[in-house]
Amino acid sequence: MSVFDEIAAILHPMPAPGDVDPEVYNDVCHDIDHARKETAFHLEAAWDADGENNEPLLSSIATARARRDAAEADIRRLIAYGREFTRPRPYKLADLAAASGMSISGVRTAYDHEEVADVQHATGLKPREWRAADPDEPPHDGGTDDHTR
Repeated sequence: MSVFDEIAAILHPMPAPGDVDPEVYNDVCHDIDHARKETAFHLEAAWDADGENNEPLLSSIATARARRDAAEADIRRLIAYGREFTRPRPYKLADLAAASGMSISGVRTAYDHEEVADVQHATGLKPREWRAADPDEPPHDGGTDDHTR
């Protein structure tokens, strides 16, 4: 087994017989075997094209990290949606925390104006009145306004 095949096996593990419905177990294993072969082929082709910049283990780790970062960004945007865009009221912090694997305080601070803007752009929805200060806005001068009277 080559390093390419070994990395592909790590990235695409075979299920244990009891983990998958017995009726589809062989199909699942066939699909995973195909994914392994495809991954090994791409790793080897990248290595052959430019081994210095495409070392198989390090590039696989970097790719996995990029997938993780993208998933974390998705979670932040989904939390922003659940807190700032859903009607008639936002999702509970505890429910979002359980779904995301975060603490309640982690959910509370998981997103900011950027994620809210991303959700607004993607959906066309208008968020609730935003409570935190936008870093692009000038600081409040301390004067009295309609909100404090």
